[in-house]
Amino acid sequence: MTAIGRNETDSQDGRPMRRLRLGMVGGGDGAFIGAVHRIAARLDDCYEVVAGALSSNPERALTSGAAIRLDPARSYLDYREMARLEAERADGIDVVAIVTPNHLHAPVAKAFLEAGIHVICDKPLGISLAEGRELAALARARNRVFALTHTYSGYPMVRHARELVASGAIGEVRLVHVEYAQDWMAEAANQSPDFQASNWHNDPQRAGPTGCTGDIGTHAFHLAGFVSGIQPSELLAELHSFTPNRILDDHVQVMLRYPNGARGMLWSSQMATGCENALKLRVFGSKASLAFDQENPNELLLTPQGGCAERLTRGRVGGGAAGHASRIPCGHPEGYLEAFAQLYRDTAAQIHAVEAGQPLPAATAGLPTVDDGVDGLRFIDAVLASHEAGSSWVALSKTRSA
Repeated sequence: MTAIGRNETDSQDGRPMRRLRLGMVGGGDGAFIGAVHRIAARLDDCYEVVAGALSSNPERALTSGAAIRLDPARSYLDYREMARLEAERADGIDVVAIVTPNHLHAPVAKAFLEAGIHVICDKPLGISLAEGRELAALARARNRVFALTHTYSGYPMVRHARELVASGAIGEVRLVHVEYAQDWMAEAANQSPDFQASNWHNDPQRAGPTGCTGDIGTHAFHLAGFVSGIQPSELLAELHSFTPNRILDDHVQVMLRYPNGARGMLWSSQMATGCENALKLRVFGSKASLAFDQENPNELLLTPQGGCAERLTRGRVGGGAAGHASRIPCGHPEGYLEAFAQLYRDTAAQIHAVEAGQPLPAATAGLPTVDDGVDGLRFIDAVLASHEAGSSWVALSKTRSA
């Protein structure tokens, strides 16, 4: 098990690698996810935040920079200027975290990749599949690490579940069921005309062509594929909004077909009364099944055919991927922030490897990348295509480049 505070980027000769210089675009005062990124970056002592363009509002950008003690000269009002000037500095940032509304993910990432800077980006990767493909090609051409923050893949027990499936412990995968239910859009204030007009999640120009699907449905889609090890070849989808005058979906349900004959179901809703952040995954194989509940992330349920359910707990499952992603002894709960920090730690290890001209560390294989982001955009495209065709079956391959 990893000791708390240990830097996973230690070199082979035992000397700790330097902290990476991190910049941030978005995530200013009042932005929940910006604070989460900064906490995650600090947890394993792999980064120091040294620059930012923290808001599109100039006054808020400067006050936000001051609040996190940025050098005023490196608290920028424009991300393009930030990318250019940081690339020119001898002590410029190594990597940028992008925590903006969806429509800015791709242009911001492109600017920093072109400046030779590694990228950590919130999902979805962009608001169109074309944007995603362009970013994937650019990241490869520039040999830059591009991490996508599908946070839930950082949980130790999710990584253990992935290992169990890959090892054949549950047999051939037959059924995949994933759900992600929230209720925050069901609150009266969030159904008001003022909220509909002001919140970027309801604006296609900023959120992209979907609402709930792009916001949390992509998390569910990624988790299902991450653990099961299989990707659907076809899907049938229905989008819905329960709120009058809400332009984008607040609910989606999807049936899935897999190349090996497996079947699946995905549903996500932000109108599920009583659900706070209920992300749940079940994978059924020919020999056993697995069940994971994000609100109880230190446990995994393994049930063999004809046998009794076994409750596996973090810290008791040995080393491997779960051990790599754990920080404290069993019985002490780890949660969302540690899972998020795991992505930051894996990203740091990959950046140090790339800069040293070395292979990527095997232990970081679970880090979501730009390619996972492209897969998420393919999923969104296929969901839209199916819904617009009257909820018909659509082949995901038809949304992919040749």
